[in-house]
Amino acid sequence: MHAITIPEPGGPEALVWDEVPDPVPGEGEVLVEVAASAVNRADVLQRQGFYNPPPGASPYPGLECSGRIAALGPGVSGWAVGDEVCALLAGGGYAEKVAVPAGQLLPVPGGVDLVRAAALPEVACTVWSNVFMISHLRPGETLLVHGGSSGIGTMAIQLAKAVGATVAVTAGSAEKLERCAALGADILINYREQDFVAEIGKATDGVGADVILDNMGAKYLDRNVQSLAVNGRLAIIGMQGGAKGELNIGALLGKRATISATSLRARPLGEKASIVTAVREHVWPLLAAGQVRPVVDRELPMSDAAAAHRVVEDSGHVGKVLLVAR
Repeated sequence: MHAITIPEPGGPEALVWDEVPDPVPGEGEVLVEVAASAVNRADVLQRQGFYNPPPGASPYPGLECSGRIAALGPGVSGWAVGDEVCALLAGGGYAEKVAVPAGQLLPVPGGVDLVRAAALPEVACTVWSNVFMISHLRPGETLLVHGGSSGIGTMAIQLAKAVGATVAVTAGSAEKLERCAALGADILINYREQDFVAEIGKATDGVGADVILDNMGAKYLDRNVQSLAVNGRLAIIGMQGGAKGELNIGALLGKRATISATSLRARPLGEKASIVTAVREHVWPLLAAGQVRPVVDRELPMSDAAAAHRVVEDSGHVGKVLLVAR
């Protein structure tokens, strides 16, 4: 088969479409013939040499894919060869075939085509686990999403609106904010021109956000705490703004607030399977009903993964950039 390899870390040109051995599904795994994968920030970090796959994972980038089951490994039940699926991966999505733990498989939801289903697993699992399983967003509460036009952001807006929450977003242009509004965002903040702390305060009559989904890390830590409501919950899922920040414990105590920080890739298989099960139960019916949809900016050939990485690094996209195995 062919896969995107990284012989040496570097820029987008470091991604090489090369012939590699076919994966063999082990105990509890299935072999998926890949239709498409999606580009995530973690793939960019891996290409640059900053985010190696966990032990035992595929060395190729790609944290999600869609495709058809080509073979079942020992001990797998409930799936059949030919089933159309999408999957959460620890790596290996940028390839023509990938071995996947059966607990990380999802059926392609009704109303979504096979290629676009590749845009779903990572964002659905990230948003559901952080915003709902950990932060317990409830109807009537306010969610602040940083990077509202990203793949994570576009999913978070839709899921929060589906449960009856008010959604505030930050984004870097009027065009991106318009796209967020079209998905249901209520409070639109241009972080290049406005102070999100002040804007959240004005929009909530000084109450603040009940839940904040943050991809920036250190750069926003203090201002996120300022923006939280009493009993607020800050969920950190990225470090685009740095890894080390100063935390005002007094402000956190005064608001009886909590901070969580999570990632998906290195979680134990059992934890991933539990998240996938919850996503299938709660998110998949919303997709089938048309209340939630994947947001795809563009589709590019998988062999041209370098071009897709340039798009993501330039941050000119809205939603997901897909790599199609043609």
